[in-house]
Amino acid sequence: MKHFAVKNNECIKLASIPVLSYEKLLESNTSLLKETQNHCVNYYGLPYQGKIKLICCIANDNEGIIYVSSSMVDENQKLPSFTNHNVAFHIFEREIHENFGIDYSDHIWLKPVRFPFDRTSKNSTIKNYPFFKIESEELHEVGVGPIHAGIIEPGHFRFICNGEQILHLEIQLGYQHRGIEKLFIEKKKILQRITLAENIAGDSVSGHTTAFSNLWESLCNYKTDHDLQFTRTLALELERIAVHTGDLSGMCTDVAYQLGSAVFGRLRTPVINYFQVWCGNRFAKGLIRTGKNNFPFNNDLADSLLTLFGKYEPDFNEMCAETFSLPSLLARFEKTGVVTNEQALAIGSVGMPARVSGVNRDIRASHPHHLYTQLKHQPIIKHHGDVYSRAQLREEEIRQSIEYIKKLLENIPEAQKNRPQLSAPSPDSFVISLVEGWRGEICHCAITDNKGELVHYKVKDPSMHNWLALALAVRNNEISDFPISNKSFDFSYSGHDL
Repeated sequence: MKHFAVKNNECIKLASIPVLSYEKLLESNTSLLKETQNHCVNYYGLPYQGKIKLICCIANDNEGIIYVSSSMVDENQKLPSFTNHNVAFHIFEREIHENFGIDYSDHIWLKPVRFPFDRTSKNSTIKNYPFFKIESEELHEVGVGPIHAGIIEPGHFRFICNGEQILHLEIQLGYQHRGIEKLFIEKKKILQRITLAENIAGDSVSGHTTAFSNLWESLCNYKTDHDLQFTRTLALELERIAVHTGDLSGMCTDVAYQLGSAVFGRLRTPVINYFQVWCGNRFAKGLIRTGKNNFPFNNDLADSLLTLFGKYEPDFNEMCAETFSLPSLLARFEKTGVVTNEQALAIGSVGMPARVSGVNRDIRASHPHHLYTQLKHQPIIKHHGDVYSRAQLREEEIRQSIEYIKKLLENIPEAQKNRPQLSAPSPDSFVISLVEGWRGEICHCAITDNKGELVHYKVKDPSMHNWLALALAVRNNEISDFPISNKSFDFSYSGHDL
């Protein structure tokens, strides 16, 4: 057997995952990616029985299953790369190389990913990062960051330009070393662990805490009731509305459209403030907990949310009509920062960057959990892959999320008073949890030992797949268009630098 097929949030025995020779692992998983309905949701390594255990997870979006397979390899071993067959694997193999010293004979470029404190080679530092160079008297380099104005987190962007035209952009991250994945192992209390999940990416609290909660409840064989499912689905869609609205404001800011910047920014505020009313925190920290609900939803909260939408929607609709009919704005948005369908497929894009380039990837439809099965979500797909498409996608997803929430509010579940306690996690087990955050596909994986203790935890924010899309998008654009292209993606620095 080449793979074990699992469902999203299904707990299986670790021994169920086939252990293949490395050559078979490479052949079977790269072959799967020849079909566009399949994509890699995670590929990583962990120390195991004196070797490195590689685990590859390929999602079949048509069948709603995930193919999981593994292989055992030695440290400092030189291997043929998956990347040579499919570029979508590049970031995963770079991380494996950085963490364990495994080398590849034909990888396109084994540059660092994060510079973690426990990386194999301490000689690999930010100071000697191997930037791509083009030798020419006509070209010049422009460096931006790592320190940025305002509250943007650290990241360095190195442009090679011919006058104003960008020929190449390289993005260097790895400035933050929070050690999130190791802390999941070191911290033993469930409250500590879910607090870690809340702090993976501050704009995706609902996304990452839902992924952790789903995973942990699966490990504990805990049946999630309607109340918990309602809370998590509602929180995910509210988070999507809030961040999409704020991003539309930021996109207007970056092309100096002050009216759009002000109005969309003002509209974002009551949405995130609603989380404050619901759970006491504007970013939904404390709202989602494993096996319990400290802030049950009720009719009064529903009435206030519907009142909020009653004020939000007319202004939102008017501002969108005004914004997207403005010639000066459209001139900056249209045909700027294009990622083609072929490029999105090649690099394994997920979430918004995939959907605006005609790639139908959305966990809410392909691997649904909680109340998304009832909502029967239909992903919104665009085909031009430019800044304007990313703005349109946000506009349409906001409207879609509002309709989903109104539908959810028609059947508010009663708060459960006597929930069963979580049992101990299953021993020698593996779980993968996928959630469609507003940015795209979030993936958490966990492995337990023979006592049910957590021995490995792996987090993948969608930005892990997608940063390369920004580098491709700005090629042949003018450097003055970089800010709007960057904001139109709104990738996560903290989600990458775990």
